[in-house]
Amino acid sequence: MLVNLFSIIADNDFIKFKMSKKIKYTVEYPVRCSPAILFEFLSTSSGLQEWFADKVEDENGRFSFSWSETAEEAEVVEIEENKRIRFHWLDSSKDEFFEFSIERYEVTNQTILVIHDFAEKKDIKDQSQLWEAQVKELFHRLGS
Repeated sequence: MLVNLFSIIADNDFIKFKMSKKIKYTVEYPVRCSPAILFEFLSTSSGLQEWFADKVEDENGRFSFSWSETAEEAEVVEIEENKRIRFHWLDSSKDEFFEFSIERYEVTNQTILVIHDFAEKKDIKDQSQLWEAQVKELFHRLGS
């Protein structure tokens, strides 16, 4: 009976996990470098390994990211050279993604890194802070 009760609890937790709806959020950062250089750091395994993950491997648009003892895989679903790249985590819902886009404000001639990601509403603040730390490392690598 204990095994059956555990199975029911595990099944209910799985259902709750799968049903939790993540929402899209956006963070923006002004960057002092050219869009072409920034795009290298956002779209290549060597560039991403500089700031985003401890180890990054790319095989035909499928990226493997490793941090300490955690690993995740994502595939590139959209790319526009020097403008944006969209990744989809393989273990997430089909409509969820994370995207780096580069915008250029003509009036100020400023380059902006825009990051779109998904998180549960209660986690957006923490996830935004995580992006802030990651982007800070990116800026350090860019000398920005």
